[in-house]
Amino acid sequence: MSDATNEALLEAREAAEAAQDAAAQAADAAAHATSIAERLASGGLEGSADAMAAVAHGASGGAIDPFVFRLSIFVLAIFVGYYVVWSVTPALHTPLMSVTNAISSVIVVGALLAVGVDVASAEGTGLARAFGFVALILASVNIFGGFLVTQRMLAMYKKKER
Repeated sequence: MSDATNEALLEAREAAEAAQDAAAQAADAAAHATSIAERLASGGLEGSADAMAAVAHGASGGAIDPFVFRLSIFVLAIFVGYYVVWSVTPALHTPLMSVTNAISSVIVVGALLAVGVDVASAEGTGLARAFGFVALILASVNIFGGFLVTQRMLAMYKKKER
């Protein structure tokens, strides 16, 4: 055979090996995506952020780390929250403060549960109790401040007595 034919055969073999490698990687990615879909369907992944991060990780063949995906969601939530809060008109402030107080009351219930954890039940309960106590204090301050601000906002709408 001529040199050109041997060279063409060598290139064809390399191309076939590269195609086999690509097919194997695609099969691995498909298997990974299938396992993630099965875990999602069975409820094995809790929370939508975890589910989306796992799907992005599987769909990209592992190129996107789930931490990076969660971090990007957190940063986007910061920007959305900032623009939502600063565009609230004063007339809507009171109902929104009521909703914030309701959310904080749910946090107080969870914090009370965390503080009430039995110390002898498991390791790490001291840390859970400490975080629960901090959450209880911060949520209580938030509720108290929310009621003060709501009272002040409602006083703005009362007619002045002469």
